[in-house]
Amino acid sequence: MRKVILSLAMVTVLLSCDNNDNEAVTPTVPTTYSFERDGASTVSFSGQTTRIKMGDELAKALLMADTETVASLNGKFAHTEGESNFSEAALNASSKSVRSKVANSIDFFAANTTDATAIKADFDSWIVGQVENVFPYWNQDASKGVAGKLQEAGGGPVRWVNAKGLEYDQAIVKGLIGGLMTDQILNNYLSTAVLDAASNIADNDNDVLISGKNYTTMEHKWDEAFGYMYGNELDITNPVLNVDQYLNKYLNRVEGDADFAGIAADIYDAFTIGRAAIVAKDYSTRDLQATIIKEKISEIIGIRAVYYLQVAKLTLANDKGTAFHDLSEGFGFIYSLQFTRQPNSSEPYFTKAEVDGFINTLMSGDGFWDISTDTLDEMSNTITAKFNFTLEQAGS
Repeated sequence: MRKVILSLAMVTVLLSCDNNDNEAVTPTVPTTYSFERDGASTVSFSGQTTRIKMGDELAKALLMADTETVASLNGKFAHTEGESNFSEAALNASSKSVRSKVANSIDFFAANTTDATAIKADFDSWIVGQVENVFPYWNQDASKGVAGKLQEAGGGPVRWVNAKGLEYDQAIVKGLIGGLMTDQILNNYLSTAVLDAASNIADNDNDVLISGKNYTTMEHKWDEAFGYMYGNELDITNPVLNVDQYLNKYLNRVEGDADFAGIAADIYDAFTIGRAAIVAKDYSTRDLQATIIKEKISEIIGIRAVYYLQVAKLTLANDKGTAFHDLSEGFGFIYSLQFTRQPNSSEPYFTKAEVDGFINTLMSGDGFWDISTDTLDEMSNTITAKFNFTLEQAGS
C-alpha cells in the first residue's frame, strides 16, 4: 500500500487548525492508519472484525449440505450470545450478529423500516432456499427448472444451483457486501448524523473520551467504518487485501484490474486522512474524505456487477456451470447497488425499486436458463451509465 501523499491544499487545511490558545498547530498526519494518545493506540473496531469472521463462517457453512440446517445457518446469520454456532469460542461468546446490522444504517433505514424488513427477509429466504431447495438435490444434475449441481467445463468446480440456476450462497455473500459492509460504512458510520450525533463535536474538540476507552466517540465511529473494510487484516498499517470473503476481497479484485489500479490506495488514504482530520478537529477535511470513500466503495459494487454480467456472456451458451456462477455473483452485486451512495448526495446510485427490477428480470421465467446476452448488455449499460467508468473497463 503506497503512503499518503498530502496535497498542498490538504496540508494548508490541516495547518489551519487552532489549539485552545488560538495558536496555529501542526497536527500529525500519519502515512498509515496508526493513531495514538498518550503512547497507546486509539484505533478500535473489534465488532467489525467479529462480524466479518461470522460472515466468513456462514459463507463456508452454506456449502455443507451434509451437516447444516436452516436452524444452524440462521444461528450463524442471526447469532445469539452464548450459542455454539461457530468454530471460534470468541464468536460464540459475542453479543454481535450479522443479521442485526443488515440494512441498518441511520441514513437509509432509520426511517424506512419497511425496506429494512424486506431486505432482511430476502436473506432469510435465501438461507431457507439453500437448505430446502438445493441441499436435497446436492448429488443430482441440475437442468432447466430442476435444482442440483453443475460442473464448470474442463473439470472445473462444481456449483449448486436452484431451479432457476441461482447459487443462493453467492446471493447471500455478495448481498452482504452491500447490505452489511457497504451500508454500514457509507450510510451509517461515515454519516454526519452518526459522526456528529449528540455532543460528539464538542467532545472531540475537547478530547472527551468514552468512559474507560482511549478514544472519542467520533474517532471510534470512523474506526468502525474502517473496520468493515480492513477488520480482518493482520496489520492495518500495511493491508494486503483478499483476507476475507467480502468487501476486502473485492477491493483486491478491482485493484488488480489495470483500469482501476490505485483505487485501493485512494480508499486507504482517504480513511487515514479523514481520521487524522478528526484528531485535528478539521471536520471539513473529514467530510471530504468521507465523500471520496463513498464514491470509491460504490464503484467497487458497480464495477463488479457489470463485470460478472459481461463475463457470463462468454460461457452462457456452452458452459452453464461457469456462466451461472458468474451470474450468481452478479446477482449479489446488483442486489448490493441499493446500498451505494452517490457523492454529495443522500441517495444510492440505484433505488431499491430499481434493484428489484433488475432482480426480477434475472429471475423471470426459468431465470438464468432463459437469460439472453442482449438482456445482460442492456442491464450492464444501465448500470455503467450511473458511474464514471465504461462498459469496456468494467467488463474486462
